[in-house]
Amino acid sequence: MRNATIRQLQIFSVAASHLSFARAAEKLHLTHAAISLQIKQLEEVSGTLLFERIGKRVFLTEAGEILLGHTRQILQSLKEADEALLALKGLKGGRIAVAVASTAEYFAPGLLAEFRKTQADVRIRMLIDNRDTVNRLLAGNEVDLAIMGRPPAELDAVAVAFAPHPLVIIASTAHPLSRLPNVAVEDLADEMLIVRESGSGTRSAMEEFFLERSVKPRIGMEMGSNEAIKQAVVAGLGISFISQHTLGLELKAERLRILKVEGTPVMRRWHIVRHKSKHLTPALAAFWDFMVEVAPAQLRKLV
Repeated sequence: MRNATIRQLQIFSVAASHLSFARAAEKLHLTHAAISLQIKQLEEVSGTLLFERIGKRVFLTEAGEILLGHTRQILQSLKEADEALLALKGLKGGRIAVAVASTAEYFAPGLLAEFRKTQADVRIRMLIDNRDTVNRLLAGNEVDLAIMGRPPAELDAVAVAFAPHPLVIIASTAHPLSRLPNVAVEDLADEMLIVRESGSGTRSAMEEFFLERSVKPRIGMEMGSNEAIKQAVVAGLGISFISQHTLGLELKAERLRILKVEGTPVMRRWHIVRHKSKHLTPALAAFWDFMVEVAPAQLRKLV
């Protein structure tokens, strides 16, 4: 492996993470042929196959699994060395990769903007996706930190709750339930619910809420974005269980209303999460402290 290049390891890491040469080409802005060539050369250097194709799917071989673990350690060590050298030179810069659960996309950019006011030289990469993908990015060391609801139980992680996260039930202002001073959970049993996809933290919280009250909700539509859900509720297609942090504009415009359902808002917590083995560079430590100390006040402005 002494003749392997850093570029080959970078390409291998991306291809192995996605189990797709096409996705790797897209992520790295290379051609499919270039990805295949680099992987082939790495296989020649290692003297073993790293991928195998079964039908239309690509899988890592046992050798590929072993090499992937070492590759991630190598790339992380290089990144940490870069950060340490910057700090040694007295530079304020650094790089941070943050995964954000999709519901947090309504406030995360604002928090990053506030952080950049005091750390203007830090470069930040933000990835937004659902809970399952954020968990995978953390586990694969593809990001440094994550902003999410419930931390992944299966990951050896450090998590700090930094702000309350209220979840509410909404309807259009024209919906009959929106005119009631109080709504019983049983009154929702016949309503059509528009919900997030399986794997979403909001979906899991909704299922727990109804299960605890022995009510079986009628799921009429499943959507992958909060924006689509809100527009569907405004159009009168149903009601929804959603984060209150996503509703600022629609509530001000009186297009949606939060129903006063017993047991709501369901209170969860927002967390900042990192892998337990993640080394905190100066830039990461500054961002971590910012999220714990400054972010709570920013989120209070949203509810």
